[in-house]
Amino acid sequence: MLTGRCHCDAITYEMPAEFVHHALCHCEDCRRHAGAPMVAWAMVPADRMMIHGTPKVYASSESGRRLFCETCGTGLFYTNDEVFPGMIDVQTATLDDPAAIAPQAHIQVAERIAWMASAHELPIFERYPGPPE
Repeated sequence: MLTGRCHCDAITYEMPAEFVHHALCHCEDCRRHAGAPMVAWAMVPADRMMIHGTPKVYASSESGRRLFCETCGTGLFYTNDEVFPGMIDVQTATLDDPAAIAPQAHIQVAERIAWMASAHELPIFERYPGPPE
């Protein structure tokens, strides 16, 4: 089992290391909810998850539900019983070891921010580089 948590530790979880898929989602809905250019999701059977604490549920669409920590705001899970019955998506950046499972694909790239296609070409710094000189 893999473990994860929200930023303030009010919600912790355990998920199986075996997943249906692990993808980097570029859809506008994920970007707006996370405030990030993409979100990494691993889908697992909901009955295999152990969630400690009570996430707040936000109806982000007619059948989509986003679950997050009400205290610190960390996005954690997504469900859509109409599209993926019995499954739950886990935001894998919230894993205690986010490198434990590698993503398999980019999805919803039709909605990708244009500059994300070349983001890998940007300068790289080990830490924040400081103010410009």
